Order: sequence, then C-alpha cells, then structure tokens
Amino acid sequence: MDRLRRLGWVGLFGLLGAMSLLALPARAHKASDSYLAITVEPDGRVHGQWDIALRDLDHALGLDADGNGEITWGELRAQHGEIAAYALARLALSRDGQRCMLAAGPQQVDSHTDGAYTVLPLRIDCPAVPGGGPGDTLAMDYRLFADLDPQHRGLLRLRAGVLTRSAVFAPESARQSFALAAPGTLAQLLDHGREGVWHIWIGFDHILFLVSLLLPAVLVWQAGRWLPAPTFRGAFIDVLKIVSAFTLAHSLTLSAATLGWITLPSRLVESTIAASVVLAALNNLWPLAQGRRWLAAFGFGLIHGFGFASVLADLGLPGDALALALVGFNLGVELGQLAIVAVFLPLAFALRGTRLYHWGVLRAGSVLIALLAAVWFAERAFHLQLLA
Repeated sequence: MDRLRRLGWVGLFGLLGAMSLLALPARAHKASDSYLAITVEPDGRVHGQWDIALRDLDHALGLDADGNGEITWGELRAQHGEIAAYALARLALSRDGQRCMLAAGPQQVDSHTDGAYTVLPLRIDCPAVPGGGPGDTLAMDYRLFADLDPQHRGLLRLRAGVLTRSAVFAPESARQSFALAAPGTLAQLLDHGREGVWHIWIGFDHILFLVSLLLPAVLVWQAGRWLPAPTFRGAFIDVLKIVSAFTLAHSLTLSAATLGWITLPSRLVESTIAASVVLAALNNLWPLAQGRRWLAAFGFGLIHGFGFASVLADLGLPGDALALALVGFNLGVELGQLAIVAVFLPLAFALRGTRLYHWGVLRAGSVLIALLAAVWFAERAFHLQLLA
C-alpha cells in the first residue's frame, strides 16, 4: 500500500507539475494560428489568401522597428517584401505531382478574433486540370513558424468547385494531400477531432479551470473543513456532474458562436475565462459552492465555449463544412477532457486522505492556480505583458 501511495504521489505531482510548468510561459491569448484559403476553379485555375497574425510575424521578423509595442502601417509596409518571402518559403503546393509556383500580391490588414493579421493574396500557378478527375490531387507542405512555435497551426479552407473542406496543419502533419474530386468526410471529421483534443490540451486556462473544480471532488466539506470522500462512487458522480455541466455549457456557446448566432468581444471572453479560473481556485480555499460546483461549471462553461469557438469562427467555412468541423472539434474537446479526468481522478482518490493532498495539492495548488490566472486576467483585461 505504501508503495502504491508513493507511486500515486509521483503520478499526481507529475501531472500537476507538468501543467504548471507548461502554463507559466503560455500566452495570454489563443494559440497561434494562420488562415489559409485556397480555391480551385472548375477551369483549373488556383488562387488563395493567407492571413497571418502580425504578433507572430513580429516575433519572427521584428516588424516593430521602433520597439514601442505597436506595429504601424508604415512599419508593416516597409517589410511587405520580407513578409512575403518568409511566408512563401514555408509553403509548397503541387498538383498531380507537379510543383505549383507561388507569388504574393499586395498585402492588406484585417482583424480576427485575436488581433490584427496581414492578408497575403496568393497567385498560384498549377498545372491546369479542367474539371478535375478521380486522380486529381492537391498536395501542400506547410512549415510556417515551425522553427519558432511548435504549437502553431495552419487552418486550411479548400474550395474545389461546389466542395469545401478544411484541414489543420501542424508540425506532425505538415504535409497533406487532398483529392479534389471527393469531400473526404471522415478525414475531415478526424482532423477536427484531433484539433479539438489538441486545443483543450494546450488551453491551459480551460484545463486549470477544470482541475480547480475537480480538486475537491474527492473530498466533502463538513464542519468547516475538507474530509475524504467515503466512496469512489460519490466522487465519480460529483466529477460526472461537473464535466457534464461544463460540456453542455461550452457545447451550446461553441455552436452558437461558430454558427454566428452570438458574438462577444475576444477581450471580454478571454478575460472572463481567466477570472473563472481565479474564482474556481479560490472556492477551494473558501468554499461557497461546495455541492454546487456543477453550477459554476455550467455558468462559466458558457464563456469557455466562446473561447473554443474562436478557432472555427475565423475559418469562415460554409454551412455544410462548418457543421462537420463543429461536430469533430467538439468531440475532440470532450475526448481531451475525458483523458485528463481519467488520469486525475483515480490518483486523487487514492491520495485524498493524506495531509499532503489537503495542503500540498488542494490548498497550495489552488493558490498557485489563482495567482497564475490572476496574471492572465491582468494581461488580457489591461493589455499588459507580465509573463514572457
């Protein structure tokens, strides 16, 4: 039993420590994304548009020449050539095995949910295949920011005739091929499912909110103090209510926001998400909603759903492709959550009766989470840069 307990401590502290170390340098906005739209016309012509975040380009190229924290149009225009060369050197397309030639048109600036982006029109000279055919494929090799940010994702919207599909490029999936004559429904579903799993795993604010609610799930509040939960069944039911409420809530607003029914400012959403983490962690120290944490999970889960939606909303997919992306992404988020719960709950339950769990994990862990989330709130609400 002592050996199992020691192994449990190693596992639990390893899990919490890994999340803390990864969360400390995490940015105070959503993960780095670019948006690549490619259109294949019925006559074989190919063209596109590439939206790349100015903050990411600044990190790579130093766009802010005077170092005042703002990128002016003059600073951006002065480096249009460097931006185009940097981006095009990290994207390759081929059609039916023959390389396409890429060129960039005049750049503009547009806003996405998380800030300003340069808009790079793409002239793409590919071998013409009018009308396509069963063997007509478009292959892409995407390496943007691969050497600077392993979390960067390229979100593709590909239109070929009446078909629209989407895909996600990452370091582990940098090269992908697309059959232009078939929609590849299952492949799209799996792609967005993987992106949903990844999004929850790198969404440290979402994870820490969920963990803050789960930490006392293996305990009960009696006579002004936390005591070990008597049965695993009771702890499991508590966790089930919390996760179900969170899932239902963020699924509702993820769907509503992605479909364009409700829109909230990104700054408000991200700031409120950080505040929800602070409040959930503080509730473990001064319990006000001991038996009603599922209500907090539902209420704040509505806001977290808007955060999840930012990835899909910026893709601008049509209704049929958007519905598929929404289903796949949401399923991925749920699988990512379940994986976290499956690791955390058995370890926490095995160690719930120890003083170290009460003081080292529940109390000290909640303080650490609250402090980190408070920094995130300050950064998001007041545009500060407190963490590197």
